[in-house]
Amino acid sequence: MRPSIFLHLKKGLICTAMLFTFALSGCQLISDQFTPTKPKTPEQSASDISHYQSIIDAAQGKPSMEALRAYIAQEPLLTNSAERQANINSLWLMLTQMTPEQIQGIGAEEYILTGWVDLLDIYQNNQDSPDALTMGFNDWKTRYPANPAATTPPSQLVQAMQPRVGGAPKIALFLPMSGQGQVFGQAIMQGFMDAQKGLPQAAISSASAQSSPVQNSDNDVLDQIYAEVAATTGEPKTNTDSDIVTSALRIDSAPTNTQSVKVFDTTGKQMPQLLEQAKNEGFNLVVGPLLKSDVQTIAQMGAPISVLALNELDTNQLQPRPNLCYFSLSPEDEAKNAAAHIKADGKQMPLVLVPANPFGERIAKAFAEEWQAKGGSTVLTQSFGSVASLKESINRGAGIRMTGTPVNVNSQTISQPVESATGAIDAVYIVATRDELTLVKPMIEMAISTRQRPALYASSRSNQASSGADYRFEMDGVKFSEIPLLAGANNNLRKQAQQKLNNDYSLFRLYAMGIDAWSLANNYDKLQQNKQFRVQGASGTLSITDNCVVYRELPWLQFKQGQVKLAQ
Repeated sequence: MRPSIFLHLKKGLICTAMLFTFALSGCQLISDQFTPTKPKTPEQSASDISHYQSIIDAAQGKPSMEALRAYIAQEPLLTNSAERQANINSLWLMLTQMTPEQIQGIGAEEYILTGWVDLLDIYQNNQDSPDALTMGFNDWKTRYPANPAATTPPSQLVQAMQPRVGGAPKIALFLPMSGQGQVFGQAIMQGFMDAQKGLPQAAISSASAQSSPVQNSDNDVLDQIYAEVAATTGEPKTNTDSDIVTSALRIDSAPTNTQSVKVFDTTGKQMPQLLEQAKNEGFNLVVGPLLKSDVQTIAQMGAPISVLALNELDTNQLQPRPNLCYFSLSPEDEAKNAAAHIKADGKQMPLVLVPANPFGERIAKAFAEEWQAKGGSTVLTQSFGSVASLKESINRGAGIRMTGTPVNVNSQTISQPVESATGAIDAVYIVATRDELTLVKPMIEMAISTRQRPALYASSRSNQASSGADYRFEMDGVKFSEIPLLAGANNNLRKQAQQKLNNDYSLFRLYAMGIDAWSLANNYDKLQQNKQFRVQGASGTLSITDNCVVYRELPWLQFKQGQVKLAQ
């Protein structure tokens, strides 16, 4: 056990016991050095908030007693609950980074700061035991009832007090098992249950170890995927098909957990009642629900047990929750993947082509945010209409010019269409269906008068079943992202999915989501506590971001001379 921080504070704190007595008797001494002594006008409060924020900003995140005092003084002036929580979380983060030697010079009158330091001592000595930490926190609240943490504790502290889910959680699966969402719920459930039984091993061959085709075949290592997918729609396989896998892609084996899983049908049900039922039946982890409205209800109400939601809220709705994580097949994740991949390809001036609807706007914004986070400049975007309107344009000989409107990542406002300000468009990211892409690609080529053509990238939205050789030749040069299950990581698993899903290619991604939901559920404590967590999943390489949101990174493939290859 580490030495108590409070031992370093006894000198100069002779009056602390008296202050505790005053607090318990109702004479709550809540004033610290910066705390106002009388009510202030809104203008004065705003000025003070700005003053304290300047002190915090000057510290640049480095532990500082002056910054701690500024956080304490700023907190009672904040009227928004989210801002107060953010203030407390930031104060706590800085406090946990300080050494006992740095925490010096606390005056006897600094009751609030003294309480924070005492709470830190309790946390550091009991953080490995949720029960002991909870008892210590409850005792602390009786001694420091005026401390803001007594009513709004730091999110990290709340998280540490949560009961551990453990390595073999008892899982309640919340999915729509009737009504319009039934087909989606069943696909996820099938993947989840198959993962519990154990995933089939990937095929092993000498050719795969060398990442080269088998003898007498000039197909790339991923070409067989498309032939086999075509076979699911009744098209015959060719004599060049094979079961080669590539060592460059893999899907991790599923965790072992023999606890029985119960599926709850969420269709037409109220989340509070379902959560309470699951808790009363002894489950300690809920996987689901799938509908965003149900996830939002859980985020707002707080859940009595831990939850791995199978959908994600908008960024402005996400808040730290001690027992809530999010996992979704987010198209925004794909857009971020694309931005990072295109930047890594050395491109400088991308154009994003998206449908003319709110979905397209969200994708363009997600791409632009990631592009700028990677050091890129302004991103241009252009939208397109329906397949019918695209056909009409192409019949008129109208192509798609390399122009667009700048994406404003702050408010999504746009200006008039402009040409690239700093150079020619050298990459185009296309978010389209296969039918749309077959029109968009030639329309881009029609409008380019120079020999220098931009590199074309597409999302998995365009990758569908029964894409024959003609389509692959037509898409020559196009790169696209896809989930590992459909990118050759484990063809035995993909064949199993074909059988379980009755060859319905549209449900493969949901099946992969169910597999990965199993892996994430059985590592739930790591999700909450370790941002270095990483899993090679069936739906992507999974990692953890802020607010316990699971991020998916996808592999990239490329059409080349009628074949499909892993993109370099």
